[in-house]
Amino acid sequence: MSKQNIPRTELSELGEFGLIDQLTKNIKLKNKSTIKGVGDDTAVIEKNRNKYTLVTTDLLIEGVHFDLTYYPLKHLGYKAAIVNFSDIIAMNGKPEQIIIGISVSNRFSVEAIEEIYSGIYLACEKYNVDVVGGDTTSSVSGLFIAITVIGEVDKKDIIFRSTAKKGDLLCVTGDLGAAYMGLLLLEREKQVFKVDPKMQPDLTGNDYILEQQLKPEIRIDIIEKLKEHNIKPTSMIDISDGLASEIKHLCKDSNLGCNLYEDKIPIDITTASVAEEFKIDPTTAALNGGEDYELLFTINQNDYEKIKDMEGISIIGHMTDKSEGENLITRSGTSVQLKAQGWEAFKK
Repeated sequence: MSKQNIPRTELSELGEFGLIDQLTKNIKLKNKSTIKGVGDDTAVIEKNRNKYTLVTTDLLIEGVHFDLTYYPLKHLGYKAAIVNFSDIIAMNGKPEQIIIGISVSNRFSVEAIEEIYSGIYLACEKYNVDVVGGDTTSSVSGLFIAITVIGEVDKKDIIFRSTAKKGDLLCVTGDLGAAYMGLLLLEREKQVFKVDPKMQPDLTGNDYILEQQLKPEIRIDIIEKLKEHNIKPTSMIDISDGLASEIKHLCKDSNLGCNLYEDKIPIDITTASVAEEFKIDPTTAALNGGEDYELLFTINQNDYEKIKDMEGISIIGHMTDKSEGENLITRSGTSVQLKAQGWEAFKK
């Protein structure tokens, strides 16, 4: 068949996750040390008899993942590190080393790049992570940041997405939707500024949602709290693409269904207030907003008494047989199919 006759598939037809499946479906692992490749928050590599090495990477592109109109460079560097640390935490591990790749156009000064790195260094200092290398190159179209983080976990402690069981309780840390509402607020003020550059942004009283968008933190505190109470989640993932999307990942990889209860989803009062201002259902923001970097995990029902009163954790549902599907139980008691409409690269 000539190249002219090869059918063309648009990226938007597959979407980000479909493209990943397409590109990785024929991968065959060749090394015994590769315990887990594509398909979880990180790759898992056998380090020695007692530990696994965890490796994750992320690419941030100006105009796609961040807007420098309102994103301070130091905050950008901090977040670039944090979102990768979060993947390591989601495997129940500890981030230890970071490798930084950066590509910049000549519109950026040395001082601007130093500001980005100061944010990365701040995150590394806070979470005791070493910068061990990287690469810099020129760009003809803005700023690109590629981060690789290496961590480790005791073999007995590692948690995958694929190991939830029917009847397990579905839990989430913190509250959801704040980062998305912070983003909408920043976007609104950007549009106001474009119309009248003399106008000052109206961000008063919204510190919490802005911080959740611009300077998120990893939930290592929850990991430590669970260990203190002798609770090991049966599966876990961090929330980067929205609660609905991550729940569907757990269900798919564990070959299960779920019931998620709308009235149990934790939403901060500021998030709800700003959502109302934007005429958005707060539940929609929580399900589909993304960038919360909270932890979504399942636990055995036997651990209910240990976790039910634990601060910072909400029980939001349970896992069911795959045949029952993935369902959202609304406040009125109606069961509807859970749909993921959050961030996905390449979608139309």
